[in-house]
Amino acid sequence: MRTMALGASPGRDASILGRWWRTVDQGTLWAAGGLFLIGMVLGLAASPPLAAKNGLPHFHYVTRQAFFGVLCFATIVTLSMATPRQLRRLSALAFGAGFAAVLLLPFYGTDFGKGAVRWVSLGFLSVQPSEFLKPVFAVFAAWLLSASAHPNGPPGALLSLLVTAAVAATLALQPDFGQATLIVATWGMMYFVAGAPILLLIGLGGLVIGAGVVAYGASSHFASRIDSYLLSDAEPLTQIGYATDAIVTGGLFGVGVGEGTVKWSLPDAHTDFIIAVAAEEYGLALCLLIIVLYLAIVGRSVLRLLREEDMFIRLAGVGLAAQFGMQAIVNMGVAIRLFPAKGMTLPLISYGGSSLVATGLTLGMLLALTRRRARSEGQL
Repeated sequence: MRTMALGASPGRDASILGRWWRTVDQGTLWAAGGLFLIGMVLGLAASPPLAAKNGLPHFHYVTRQAFFGVLCFATIVTLSMATPRQLRRLSALAFGAGFAAVLLLPFYGTDFGKGAVRWVSLGFLSVQPSEFLKPVFAVFAAWLLSASAHPNGPPGALLSLLVTAAVAATLALQPDFGQATLIVATWGMMYFVAGAPILLLIGLGGLVIGAGVVAYGASSHFASRIDSYLLSDAEPLTQIGYATDAIVTGGLFGVGVGEGTVKWSLPDAHTDFIIAVAAEEYGLALCLLIIVLYLAIVGRSVLRLLREEDMFIRLAGVGLAAQFGMQAIVNMGVAIRLFPAKGMTLPLISYGGSSLVATGLTLGMLLALTRRRARSEGQL
């Protein structure tokens, strides 16, 4: 009788994990697991050349990726059990810490010879603070936007715009124009869902384009990438050139497992350009499967959010889903010269501890917001 009074049906698991499994979006979990497994398989092909070059064990990077994968999915499960109120509080604290870490990068960060100070080196591993800042920014900005809808509430839309501008400007100074653009696009998507006037969004888009023009003239790093992108054909001995050739060579079903050559030429074959390894060895077939899995995560999340009445839950969920999907689109788009080179990883597939754990943070909060819950849980 007591079990029935608490809302659990006879014979059903009433434990915390049991209730979590019944209410969480299982389809998204399976899709995320599938993407990670694909990443591990591709890592087996793409990372050994780099390990050999650095004098490390053959599967050094694969082993590390497996370790960070455990952390990623532990983060997903833990955060997906949180309530919207807990996520709001966590995001406010984490945003403050993450933004401070990004602001201090010029004083203690390193660029690892890549021309942009984005990392903190701890000796045994490196951390990219901006990766962790992105998901908590989306939730924090959603809280500000939703607060402005309350009677006598604060000017949340203006505050969120100022926060967005501050974060984007700080990232652009690293320089990291890709992440800065993703931050602005995430906010724009949330503001659109919140009911922003189209003319205002067009005006803000014009400001972003204007900022890009200024950056082109002020940053040789940014200008070189734009110039390379605008060439009619990719330069053959560049990362884009190697990636484009690999995709063309792969065809429909690829050249065969382990038979690809691009992994020996691309220095970032296991990270930013891992989709080129997938296309060359497994062909368009695997690339389409990867795209379907990303669409499944974003699509399922948006469909579940459409049923939500709480403004904060809807905005934060849309922001996280859009951010996850846009990063995947940009990464794959760069490999086929749809976008200029951005230096973004492919979520759950590319090698990288910061990227993988930060993606766990994104999906954990997204699953927490899309869980089926009692109406009282959504009250903030």
